[in-house]
Amino acid sequence: MGEYYKKPLSWLLKESQEEGDNSLKRSLSGFQLVMLGLGVIIGAGLFSLTGLAAGNHAGPAVTISFVIAAIGCAFAGLCYAEFASMIPIAGSAYTYAYTTMGELFAWIIGWDLVLEFSVGAATVAISWSNYLVAFLAGYNIHLPPQLVHSPFETFKLADGTVTHGLFNLPAALVIVLMSLVLIRGTKGSAIWNAVVVSLKVGVVLVFIALGWSYIQPANHIPYIPANTGTFGEFGWSGVLRGAGVVFFVFLGFDIVSTAAQEVKNPKRNMPIGILGSLAICTVLFILFSYVMTGLAPYTEFKNSGAPVAIAISHTPYLWLGQVVVLAIVIGYTSVIMVDLWGQSRVFYAMSKDGLLPKIFSDIHPRFRTPWKSNILFCVFISLFAALVPLKVVGEMTSIGTLLAFVIVCAGVWVLRYKSPDAPRAFKTPWVPFVPAMGILSCVAMMISLPADTWLRLIIWMAIGMVIYYGYSKKNSKVRNTLPDRQQER
Repeated sequence: MGEYYKKPLSWLLKESQEEGDNSLKRSLSGFQLVMLGLGVIIGAGLFSLTGLAAGNHAGPAVTISFVIAAIGCAFAGLCYAEFASMIPIAGSAYTYAYTTMGELFAWIIGWDLVLEFSVGAATVAISWSNYLVAFLAGYNIHLPPQLVHSPFETFKLADGTVTHGLFNLPAALVIVLMSLVLIRGTKGSAIWNAVVVSLKVGVVLVFIALGWSYIQPANHIPYIPANTGTFGEFGWSGVLRGAGVVFFVFLGFDIVSTAAQEVKNPKRNMPIGILGSLAICTVLFILFSYVMTGLAPYTEFKNSGAPVAIAISHTPYLWLGQVVVLAIVIGYTSVIMVDLWGQSRVFYAMSKDGLLPKIFSDIHPRFRTPWKSNILFCVFISLFAALVPLKVVGEMTSIGTLLAFVIVCAGVWVLRYKSPDAPRAFKTPWVPFVPAMGILSCVAMMISLPADTWLRLIIWMAIGMVIYYGYSKKNSKVRNTLPDRQQER
């Protein structure tokens, strides 16, 4: 029953102090962590999924969806901050679960994070492609529609013919480009991210400031549209499902925790990065969604890949549309980069533990990055982005994120009672209330997601179990090192 082996906290603390050619370089400050979080949070969720959640589920009450999602994130964020200050190791929730609940739970959450970050990067890449098409169209440049749509999407040609896409070429190419940037090194990536984040925050603030004067109160009536008779289509069930969809946008502070092994003074800077980025973005999201749904009727956002462009078309600042779309196209690159960053760091941690082949923890001798892992996921995610529709990948990312948050909240609760004297630079307040509420709010949003999203999660997890029992369990360093009596601890 090696599944119950737990990685001793002493091992993790020792790993966090390792230096050498096969360790990640500590180069990030607290400010850079906040910028890292903002870099991925302000992205596809805000500029694309907000419109989908409003048009398909919540209507103008998408603002309430953001509040619900933010509350769940706040509970989970407090738990993440405690873990990150205790265990400054790459791997995020995977590492925390290994210490508190054992190897099987660690594998489950690690495999879930693979889904979360990989599909998250694909989601943003597809949205990036949508906005690139919109930007180029403003200059009468039109890419072949078959090369910017998934084969599972249909669209009309100029002559009215309905046809299918072939693959989304721009989405695949931007994944390749950002993977190459990551391989070059963490510090350079962080500098690029900081520049792009400044641009994105500026765009959001300008949109809110200029759009506020042109809000049409009639667009907010009714604030919560009547339910259509189907769960999740407007009404309060739609608000809850909308929260599950827009939960994707809060993925950023989760990814901040994957960079723990590359942070200077992680016990101080990790809580700053996690909670700081979460607080700033929550305020921006609520204001942004209120203005967007006030500028245009929520029905116009239904199934739209570029809702910001629609909203701006209802203002006299039509010139601003191209500026904003260009900023979004540039800004999305940082979201994709950070998602890919988080993914490779989780695989790095799992490989170091023997649960995955050594190739995933091989460090480039010059750049000190897990370059082989970056290359593998460059291939996999670029194909995924080219072939799968936006709506599908967005919901898959949300359910993966929510599951990760549930396990982290449970882990803090468990560790607080099993290791009460362990050093904690930051302590989650009001335990067990905070982790319990984090679990309940995240589970509620998971339940609200469509059945086919659950089916995809179950299939993904089944594949993970085959790999665990076929490879990981036999090669686990913890299982092959600790004595048998550790199993039941």
